[in-house]
Amino acid sequence: MLGSPHRSKMAATYGLRVLSLSRHFQSAFAISPASQVQHCGKLSFRINALSLPACAARVTSVAGRSVHSRPLHTSQRRDGLMEFFDLPENWGESRVKSGAPWTAKQLRNKSNEDLHKLWYVLLKEKNMLLTVEQEAKRQRVQMPSPERLRKVDRSVKRLNTVVQERETALRLLQTGQERARPGAWRRDIFGRTYWYRFKEYSIPWYLNKRYKRKRFYTPYFVNPYIRLRIEQHMRQKRRQRLAEARRQKKLMERFPNMAAKAKTN
Repeated sequence: MLGSPHRSKMAATYGLRVLSLSRHFQSAFAISPASQVQHCGKLSFRINALSLPACAARVTSVAGRSVHSRPLHTSQRRDGLMEFFDLPENWGESRVKSGAPWTAKQLRNKSNEDLHKLWYVLLKEKNMLLTVEQEAKRQRVQMPSPERLRKVDRSVKRLNTVVQERETALRLLQTGQERARPGAWRRDIFGRTYWYRFKEYSIPWYLNKRYKRKRFYTPYFVNPYIRLRIEQHMRQKRRQRLAEARRQKKLMERFPNMAAKAKTN
């Protein structure tokens, strides 16, 4: 059994250790005073992200030393559903100024990261224009500058073309294949040429009955009908071209000022 002097000495040593640990804990995790906690809100794990930078700048330790915290970044301002509508200064205007669509030459000079960002910008712009178009239909009024939607569609189409060109160039460099899935141009029994994508089979092609049923050849008696089909296609294109010319002529006769506007534009 230990005497009272030994017990008092061990208690003092234990108290000094606890005091040193508490000081280390306080220096690592500083706690703000009660007045600042009430002003900044409840300082806990559920603290508001928007008010955290302002509160962290005022938090101090119990010993009076300042806390060096890393700068916290917050997301950009959000407008909610108003992002689906045009700017307020464009409301009620019959025409809205807009720039030219992106060209393929301009897009080829941008990096992949810039193209990725631009695609999201064009997507948001298209969603906004579609909302404006639907709202104009609901109010039975003309959409202000409807050509903006066509410009965005052209820009998106050209952006996809540029991305496809880069993927094709990378694939040619790595594998030597122009397409993502290799294939070949083939003709069926009706003489139509189409792109056949190669597939994997569990047995060789010369033993595969399913592969042989596809008949990648054209019989000799089908050749005259191929010429007739081409003639039918050319006649259909000619009829469409003449119908469009007649429609334009009727519009010119009904609205004579269209020709003057077309020349000025």
